[in-house]
Amino acid sequence: MYTYFFRLIFRRMDPERAHRLAFRWIRRVAGVPVLRTFVAAVLAPRIEELRTEAFGLRLHSPFGLAAGFDKNAVGVDGMAMLGFDHVEIGTVTGEPQPGNPGKRLFRLTPDRALINRMGFNNEGSLAVAARLASRTPVFRTVVGVNIGKTKAVPEDEAVADYVKSAERLAPYADYLVVNVSSPNTPGLRDLQAADRLRPLLGAVREAADRSAPGRRVPLLVKIAPDLADEDIDAVADLAVDLGLDGIIATNTTIARAELSLASDPALVAETGGLSGAPLKARSLEVLRRLYARVGDRITLIGVGGIEDAEDAWQRILAGATLVQGYSALIYEGPFWSRAVHKGLAARLRTSPYSTLADAVGADVRKTA
Repeated sequence: MYTYFFRLIFRRMDPERAHRLAFRWIRRVAGVPVLRTFVAAVLAPRIEELRTEAFGLRLHSPFGLAAGFDKNAVGVDGMAMLGFDHVEIGTVTGEPQPGNPGKRLFRLTPDRALINRMGFNNEGSLAVAARLASRTPVFRTVVGVNIGKTKAVPEDEAVADYVKSAERLAPYADYLVVNVSSPNTPGLRDLQAADRLRPLLGAVREAADRSAPGRRVPLLVKIAPDLADEDIDAVADLAVDLGLDGIIATNTTIARAELSLASDPALVAETGGLSGAPLKARSLEVLRRLYARVGDRITLIGVGGIEDAEDAWQRILAGATLVQGYSALIYEGPFWSRAVHKGLAARLRTSPYSTLADAVGADVRKTA
């Protein structure tokens, strides 16, 4: 049904306009008490064996929504209604910004992929913090907050910009993510170098502790799949050394090698970050390398190219405690999360593992 609807309507629409339209309807449905309860009962099944714990937080399942869909925290309950058991909002910057000029979002339908160069378009940390502060949750879901650098801020002032966002947003975040890996903000990825990342993460940690006294807000960093292996190792070692709570692997890629010849060459040539199915192999490779390096000392979140329950299961076996998706939602529609939940539960039941926690990293440990 959704596939037909996508081909008939959404595929013919500008991708960003289609996103706004779909998201608006999700929020409207979530605003109707009886209707949202019914929809959640269908799309967000609670399966006991999928219950998960990550950095001290309890979740209904390991499957959540990656950052980028809900940039301004306007639809957390709507996405929870669709079955996402954690919702990562953002990326939020210190100051509001419109992002890059359009057209800036492109579908590569034959490859089940997206290219975006949105440029962190968001309302800014002050507005998003106010919205989170006034929010009355309808569904219990974990809310992560992903923060990035304001484009107009010079690189030598980046730490102060991140600190501003952390101070404003940490009190309302179940976990906080430092995004240094988007390809759409000039110079941002340079912050992934260990010598620049260390003072940034240290300053954000201190800011979060100041603004949320009495509660340690889990702090994670999100990295790019385009890092060289030795740089991945350096980030992993740094995360352990600093006592970070987790690493998210991975953001979008600037590579195009995994795209098929079926996609429009003009679209393939567009600049920006590639997400979706072509990112699957590299994201899984990065995750495996991270887990081999850090083991159970910090929590890993797998994202990038997750299309179905088998992809999510492979991430768990590779070391991910939590998994996230986004691009496949565009192609699979509102029943996607339900299918992932059902499929994960089925795989766990037929596996040699008693719990999801037992399965985390099992494939990597076998080859160690």
